[in-house]
Amino acid sequence: MRLIVFDCDGTLVDSQHIIVKAMEMTFAAMGFDPPDGAAVRSIIGLSLPEAMRSLRPGATEREIALTVDAYRRAFFELRGRPDFTQPLFEGAQDAVRSLAAQDDVILGIATGKSQRGVRTLCRTYGFEACFATIQTADDAPSKPHPAMIDLAMKETGVSASHTLMIGDTVFDMEMARNAKVKALGVTWGYHPADDLRKAGAHWLCSDFGEVLDVILDFPARREMAQ
Repeated sequence: MRLIVFDCDGTLVDSQHIIVKAMEMTFAAMGFDPPDGAAVRSIIGLSLPEAMRSLRPGATEREIALTVDAYRRAFFELRGRPDFTQPLFEGAQDAVRSLAAQDDVILGIATGKSQRGVRTLCRTYGFEACFATIQTADDAPSKPHPAMIDLAMKETGVSASHTLMIGDTVFDMEMARNAKVKALGVTWGYHPADDLRKAGAHWLCSDFGEVLDVILDFPARREMAQ
């Protein structure tokens, strides 16, 4: 069996617009100047507390907690608006369904989102039965800590040598390295391809067709030249 673990934001779904707007609303509500879009995109993938610590250096833990709560309220409000959707990236739906139908593949998710957020997305796109393990910031330390992947392997009984992490940020690549599993970086997300390579990506893919090609030959597929 092979365990294929997907990141969510920036890998399966394009959520940058709702995340950036929610951050703007959060910082305005707290009386702070909002961070620019590039700063927000750079922290997508981290758990909310870690993201806020990065965006608000020097803030106390109480201030961080209040900011996290404000963000959750803003995000929940925006999620109900038709002008702030979280569309799947091109090819994501077909790729997930194709992989879920294979007898020797187990799919998982490892994300900085909450369980509620991930399960809402799964219901929206009909993925409820596709993912055997869903690991979130509710259950484990933030990326790049390896706990999410470790828990996914424990739940599914798949070894590190047969586990592949797929993501769009250096946090995903570093989490894979820390968990001693292979990492595939996708270049349509929020971190530059060169950064993914430097962070330890074994392969880089520019569309889901290439992702499926790597998975088809995994774990025997030869790694790209660094």
